[in-house]
Amino acid sequence: MNRRHYAITLAQASQEAPMLAKLVALTRDSSERLRVVQALIPIGLHAAIQAGPIEGDSWCLLVKNNAAAAKLRQLLPALAAHLRTKGWNVNTIRLKVQTSH
Repeated sequence: MNRRHYAITLAQASQEAPMLAKLVALTRDSSERLRVVQALIPIGLHAAIQAGPIEGDSWCLLVKNNAAAAKLRQLLPALAAHLRTKGWNVNTIRLKVQTSH
């Protein structure tokens, strides 16, 4: 392992580390999915939702509270269907409520 004594960008680091490159790609994909479905989500919920991890055909949304999760849960079939029309293989969207400590 080569030690560097200078800063490098995330893009440079990901070129040298395949696992990091995969993580960066998944993070971008998840963020893009959220951007695509935001038009279907009420504006009042936008601040309560973050893009989460992707695992195969399952995507996770991180939600700030139970009330937002309950409202969002009703929209999940439409969000998944919309993503499929845009070319993503999404069969399930999971919600994870973030608890603050």
